[in-house]
Amino acid sequence: MIEIRSKKSNQRTRAVSTSKAPATTSRKIIVEFPAALYAETQRAVTALATKRSILIRDAVSEYLRRLERQNLARELAEGYRANAELNRTISEDFIHVDAENF
Repeated sequence: MIEIRSKKSNQRTRAVSTSKAPATTSRKIIVEFPAALYAETQRAVTALATKRSILIRDAVSEYLRRLERQNLARELAEGYRANAELNRTISEDFIHVDAENF
């Protein structure tokens, strides 16, 4: 579960969409890690000489970019499949044009 803590009241609230918030606004969240993942994260932080929050933020950003690319690839594949018959018909209709060029 992701929680957001208000700095002023220190009260926990459930995360909500921040799409209306300016891009410069940041939020603190509490994320629970299993012990092994936490230890691995700490080793990476040390090896990369970075802060844990930067590592986690970069990892989440990369994950979301991958999801976006996967969704785009899926949508493209669905589009190709949906138009396959039409594309095949058009290709067959114009096959004689290709033959004339040789």
